[in-house]
Amino acid sequence: MSYFPAFLKLDNKKILIVGGGHIAYEKLEHLLDFSSDISVIALELSDEMDSAIKKNHLNFEKRGYETGDIKEFAVVIVAVDDIPLQAKIFEESKQYNCLCNSVDSVDYCDFIFPSYIKRDDLTIAVSTSGTSPAMAKHLRKYLQDLIPSDIGEFLREMKNLRETLPKGKERMKMLDKKAQDYINTWSNK
Repeated sequence: MSYFPAFLKLDNKKILIVGGGHIAYEKLEHLLDFSSDISVIALELSDEMDSAIKKNHLNFEKRGYETGDIKEFAVVIVAVDDIPLQAKIFEESKQYNCLCNSVDSVDYCDFIFPSYIKRDDLTIAVSTSGTSPAMAKHLRKYLQDLIPSDIGEFLREMKNLRETLPKGKERMKMLDKKAQDYINTWSNK
């Protein structure tokens, strides 16, 4: 079954990462684009994970996972190779109504991490529902090259127009045409 594409608002949502290796670091890098309310529990940290935790002033506890650790979190990322622990945390997440992602174990995931592009307010996500993360990565790279570097400026202009013009069909038509004209300029470069 495919995953439903949704963008989560992480404001005021605490995130826990269980694990401190390279994969945990990759997930942390992605999450830091959207939130800094992230805690980490791990027995060991890779150098890159240790550096990111210190640089971003994140909460870190050097220990193994204990039952109940997720009760205060909205999202938990399980980035350990211990499949029984992934299963345990996933089952426990149901009790606390928090979303769970167990790295490389789609059976223990409420959501997956898509490959994405983030430029200012623009975020484009690409997913193969876990079928081929490599394909999603290469498609993201292809799309990334198509997006102009000034997209942030254009989006700020569009946001300002949405906030200052009166709502209605005329505004909607004008904004739609402006977006279409902007995209059409890409093929003329």
